[in-house]
Parts: sequence; C-alpha cells; structure tokens
Amino acid sequence: MWFRHTSAEWDAAGVDGRRRELADLVTGEQRPGLLAYRDDEPVGWVAVAPRSEFHRLTSPQARAYRSFDDTPTWVINCFFIAKGHRGSGVATALLDAAVRFAADQGATVVEGYPVDLDGPKTAVQLYTGTTDMFARAGFVEVQRLYERPLVRLEPAAGPAPAAR
Repeated sequence: MWFRHTSAEWDAAGVDGRRRELADLVTGEQRPGLLAYRDDEPVGWVAVAPRSEFHRLTSPQARAYRSFDDTPTWVINCFFIAKGHRGSGVATALLDAAVRFAADQGATVVEGYPVDLDGPKTAVQLYTGTTDMFARAGFVEVQRLYERPLVRLEPAAGPAPAAR
C-alpha cells in the first residue's frame, strides 16, 4: 500500500486504515497484483497496475520516482516472497507473469524501480526487485534519480502464464 499513498496519506491512514484499504482493494473489481503458488500454497506476490494508481509515483513530491516522460506506463513496484521460497525463482516468475498480465491489459510500457545489489541486502530492501532480475527479463535502465534506477520494457502481447 506504500506506493498507493503520498507520505501524508500514508500517515493519515494509519495501520488499521491501510489494512482496510487493502482488503477493499483485494475484494473489489481492481486487481492490485498477482499471487504465486507452489503446490497450492501461496509463496509470493507482486504489485502491478497502471502508474496512475500509485499516488506516491504521481505526486509532485515523487522525486526518486519521477516519470521519465509522458508515456502511459504500468508499474511493477513491490514483491513479497515467503521465507523458504526466496532465491528459488519465485520473484522471476512473478516478474514475467506481471509483464504478461500488464500486456494483456493493454500496457505498451512496463516500468520498475529495482535496487542494485552492491552489497548485502535484507528482504526489506529488496521489495522492489533487483536490477539484475529486471535486466534478465529485458528491462533497460532509462533514468536514475537519487541512486534509484527506473527500468522499462515494451512487452509483447500474449497470454499471461500462471506464476506457479
């Protein structure tokens, strides 16, 4: 939910408010992301939606996530992989599925804000994915603000694979 709020909205909503908003989002018409399953057990999640749904990205204060240009884009900005499944390809499968899903919804450009692996990182620091993972999927860095790369891909159309 962090990317869906400006800083002021995040603080005002509080933990309980953000939980309610997420529950409403998940049970509504909107699809806030995709789940990955392994042996019928959910093991990962990725946020994917049009850039316009993420207030933190579209706010005038969004310096580190400033848009590269006026191209309408879809954004992949958050991964969660369950302990015990990290490092096993779940995030890569989710990235691939998110790109396909965005393309199936009409996206012509998909972008992300990964982190560089220039030293040890914790799972909390890796929630946006890594530049290596996005590069392997064909994303290209188009801008870097405040040490945060903005990467883009123009996906080909076709059916989205299940992220299992």
